[in-house]
Amino acid sequence: MLIIASSNGAIGIEAAMRALLKGGSALDAVEIGIRLVEANPDEHSVGYNGYPNIVGELELDASIMDGRSLNSGAVALMRGFPYAISVARQVMERELPHVLLAGQGAERFAREIGAEQREETLTEEIRAVWRKRLASTKESGDIPDLTDETPLLDLVKLTTDPERVLGTVNFIAIDSVGDIASGVSTSGWAWKYPGRIGDSPIIGAGNFADNRYGACACTGMGEMAIRAGTARSLVLYLKMGLSLQEAARRAMEDLRDLAGDYIGGMNLIALNKDGQRIGLSSRAGGSYIYQTGDMDSYQECEREVVTIPMRWGGEARE
Repeated sequence: MLIIASSNGAIGIEAAMRALLKGGSALDAVEIGIRLVEANPDEHSVGYNGYPNIVGELELDASIMDGRSLNSGAVALMRGFPYAISVARQVMERELPHVLLAGQGAERFAREIGAEQREETLTEEIRAVWRKRLASTKESGDIPDLTDETPLLDLVKLTTDPERVLGTVNFIAIDSVGDIASGVSTSGWAWKYPGRIGDSPIIGAGNFADNRYGACACTGMGEMAIRAGTARSLVLYLKMGLSLQEAARRAMEDLRDLAGDYIGGMNLIALNKDGQRIGLSSRAGGSYIYQTGDMDSYQECEREVVTIPMRWGGEARE
């Protein structure tokens, strides 16, 4: 049994492992671990109290995948339901011929299945951060008037911080019978354009699991993982016979081929069917965590670095 997660999954990984030790499935472990991160008000890139979009609305995305059946479920742009990973799992497991539900449809489905709601998903602390960020776009220091007719393109450009496009939580688990599951949850970019969907709910981009080969999950600038199909490509490299390290490096190096003015950072965690694990990042200093069934607590490991030249708004960044 093995669980690997992004470092912000520390609050959930030990509970996830306890579930495996009690006979729970890899899917159970992934959902349990991610739910605890989604509920953490101090984690501002996932679930409750995440950073909102540019108009102050919290839109949540999540996906989960079963490596045994290759079934998956996902939600995007969901408001008012803090446990996006659990709703995503129900999209997969209910008798519903869909993989991804978004916006009002995702919210309607969540209500129909009795998912836990939360009327207020942002604390005053985060609302104050949002207002301060908006005010920084005006010389006067006033908050722009936001109506349905307010142009948002320039506001998004002025408020977007490349350092805050990286927040997401990833979990990948192998259970006692060798089944693999992966899951991702996020509140997306801070101050994003309303309706923006990143890689987290996109199977093959931010999340992919296959018992025969392994699994991968991504955090970072999701637009890049969507364009390159990063999670699926790593698993395909495993299928081609590459080692886990070779497959992970190749998946990261593929991102160097992306052109455009907005190329940011990327991180991934991955494992193969034999339980080997790895974490990579485009920047030094990143880490991920893991725990096996015979460990009392998780351990933190440094991610290997594969550099990706960053370009933001036409300017090169280190």
